[in-house]
Amino acid sequence: MEQWERRTCGSLCVALRRKEKIVLPVASSGITYLLLPCGRTAHSRFGPPLNVDENSTCHGIKAGSDLKNLHMKTKLIIWDEAPMIHKYYFVTLDRSLKDVMQSINPGNHHIPFGGKVVVFAGDLRKILLVVPIGSRQDIVFLAINSSYLWNFCRVLRLTQSTRLRIGPDKSNLEEVREFSKWILNIGDDKVGESNDGEANIEISHEALIYGGDDPISPIVDNTYLI
Repeated sequence: MEQWERRTCGSLCVALRRKEKIVLPVASSGITYLLLPCGRTAHSRFGPPLNVDENSTCHGIKAGSDLKNLHMKTKLIIWDEAPMIHKYYFVTLDRSLKDVMQSINPGNHHIPFGGKVVVFAGDLRKILLVVPIGSRQDIVFLAINSSYLWNFCRVLRLTQSTRLRIGPDKSNLEEVREFSKWILNIGDDKVGESNDGEANIEISHEALIYGGDDPISPIVDNTYLI
């Protein structure tokens, strides 16, 4: 789904920038931000401390700075791969933007992110944040959907895989749709028996690739449609 996510984020950037509005697209990793139009890493854009806690503030958003004026005029913030990062980073940005925006209206101090619209993109079923020597409970507790900010979020689900829809003709379009639905059901834990993080998934013979003595070549051929 990441291709569809970034197309959506890119469309939002283009639509608002055509109206001469300021959009700040950021990402949690140095690789992902390269895929965003004029993107930056979240650390580079906001300047949060490397070791955040529930009382941290963004060093890059200070009174009288150019960055403060930029954030005051910003219409939209897009944060890609949000599930990969500690929830206190979002709390830190929330606190800093509230401090900035209350200079315009004191009521903004009681609104998430000071009234700024923030889009979080990502998939909680993929790679979550890394907690050294942390348990599953530690990881879940520090994820974005465990933050108080999650109560103010509206979740929009992308259910169509752009990659699967590229190329198939009408004859096998229904087969592609069924495969896409099956993949989503695996992610939603609707396939297989009840489990606690581990499960055996039965794959149909039609979805298997048989390589015989040379299993690598058939995988390459089927993946890249050579």
